[in-house]
Amino acid sequence: MSFFSKLFTKENKDSLDKGLSKSKESFFGKLSKAIAGKSSVDADVLDNLEEVLITGDVGVSTTIKIIKRIEERVKRDKYVSTSELNGILKQEIAALLEENNKLKTPAYFSEELPYKPYVIMVVGVNGVGKTTTIGKLANQYKAAGKSVILGAADTFRAAAVDQLIIWAERAGVEIVSQGMNADPASVAFDTLSSAKAKNSDVVIIDTAGRLHNKVNLMNELTKIKNVMKKVLPDAPHEVMLVLDGSTGQNAIEQCKQFTAATDVTALTVTKLDGTAKGGVVIGISDEFKIPVKYIGVGEKIGDLQVFNGPEFVDSLFKA
Repeated sequence: MSFFSKLFTKENKDSLDKGLSKSKESFFGKLSKAIAGKSSVDADVLDNLEEVLITGDVGVSTTIKIIKRIEERVKRDKYVSTSELNGILKQEIAALLEENNKLKTPAYFSEELPYKPYVIMVVGVNGVGKTTTIGKLANQYKAAGKSVILGAADTFRAAAVDQLIIWAERAGVEIVSQGMNADPASVAFDTLSSAKAKNSDVVIIDTAGRLHNKVNLMNELTKIKNVMKKVLPDAPHEVMLVLDGSTGQNAIEQCKQFTAATDVTALTVTKLDGTAKGGVVIGISDEFKIPVKYIGVGEKIGDLQVFNGPEFVDSLFKA
């Protein structure tokens, strides 16, 4: 049993099963139609499977990779029945996630952090659940006994600052805010300075989700990072991109934009409980080779879960 499996509780699993139920029902409904009347996996079944994966938001390039792996197994084994297809598909997707999801940063809130303070810069467009994700992260770090300071550097939108203040109060953590229209880099500087002076464990910096174009985005994020380095030379230690899983392929497009603008080191995929587009996690993980660190499978604090590839696939394929 791996370290991740030990920390993945029955409550986590039940929440994951429930959160992915729409994706599972949609996927298996399409898969049943794809293999109807067929006893073995042939070219027609593979064509139909390809369509199922693409319409399930796995993405074209990842789908082609999965189909190729299954073709190789069919060729090697000479005969594969359609009843075996579920198991083979599950194995191949799990293997793909394992290859692409090697975390370089601590995932569990109770883990020892490599830096103090450990600085997380959170990026993502408005409406993806970015501020809520920050609040849930702060709450879980606090529950694990770590001191946390939030930085309200999304100053273009008044609601973002106000919402983060509410989350800070709810989680019982400190927040540095200069209000709407303040310089985001100045907020980041003050937040890190405060965290350094107070010997805090974790700093989480919110950033703007509404910027006019990629150049503007890149300049703003670079400015914030450069100012952080004046306080802590190796900050930020993590750049987390938050994506809304319910948007499917649009989430992949957002990932392209942000990875072109800054060095994203981890992903959080939210709102998987309200959608049948859970397959997008597979595509994002494979296409960008950036580890999916957390997933959101519900409204509760604990429904922001550490992403566990084998358990994710198990819930997606659970009978």
